[in-house]
Amino acid sequence: MGSMSQRNNWTFLTNHARVLVTIARDPAVRLRDVAAVCGLTERTVQTIVTDLETDGYLRRVRDGRRNRYEISPGAVFRHPAEAGVQVAGLLALLTGAAADRGAPPPAPELTGREVREATGLLGLRPARDPSTSHGSR
Repeated sequence: MGSMSQRNNWTFLTNHARVLVTIARDPAVRLRDVAAVCGLTERTVQTIVTDLETDGYLRRVRDGRRNRYEISPGAVFRHPAEAGVQVAGLLALLTGAAADRGAPPPAPELTGREVREATGLLGLRPARDPSTSHGSR
């Protein structure tokens, strides 16, 4: 058994995921900067980027003297437990970007009045709002 400090020192993301998220946030980022953000050596980041490129998760594109990275839009998770699930959803969650650049923006939040009007127009009975309930039936 490890000590308590060792057991509490785990994270949800692997180094590969962390590197991919950092690159997704800034496709022109230098690997030296990725290493600093992820708390890894530059050599480790180079190896991870090579892994990600080899397995089709990203592509290096020369941009003058620098590299730019393009994330593969249809890349899916490797583990059987997440089989078929696209990595884009995780990247969108962790970068704040839309998972599908072509997807429409999310619908705006409706006020209670707008919900009541819409349900009335559709001939539906609106759900009871517990905040307006006074405990009587």
